Amino acid sequence: MSSVAFVDGPTVVEFVNDAHVFEKWVNDKFKTLDADGDGVLSRDELQKRFGKLSSMEFELQSKEEITNLYDALFDKFDVDRSGTIDPHEFRELMKEILLAKARGIGNSPVCIILQGDSLLMRAVQRAAAANNNNNHP
Repeated sequence: MSSVAFVDGPTVVEFVNDAHVFEKWVNDKFKTLDADGDGVLSRDELQKRFGKLSSMEFELQSKEEITNLYDALFDKFDVDRSGTIDPHEFRELMKEILLAKARGIGNSPVCIILQGDSLLMRAVQRAAAANNNNNHP
């Protein structure tokens, strides 16, 4: 399910900095991606399932572009060079992706289409919940 939402960089940064909410989301997504339940993400698991959690532009990339993306992800985030991404490495990956998106969006709100359980959708939902709590004493 997709939704149209307004998001700005500070909203995304606040989501990442909310350790409890961010960790829960990342842990849930890790479990979703870890198809065989072995506690690490293989390149195959990540490549087959990660696109389902990312934005629509991911689907528009060529196979070569996607392969290059995964090469870069594993080069940077597979810190222990195990050939897999563990939960800590995955958390750092998600954090870096979100903070890069926040920098790209900037401080002015932009209207975008978000998938129902995407990283950015979760940031928007967190901000809306915080605003509701602040408006109701």
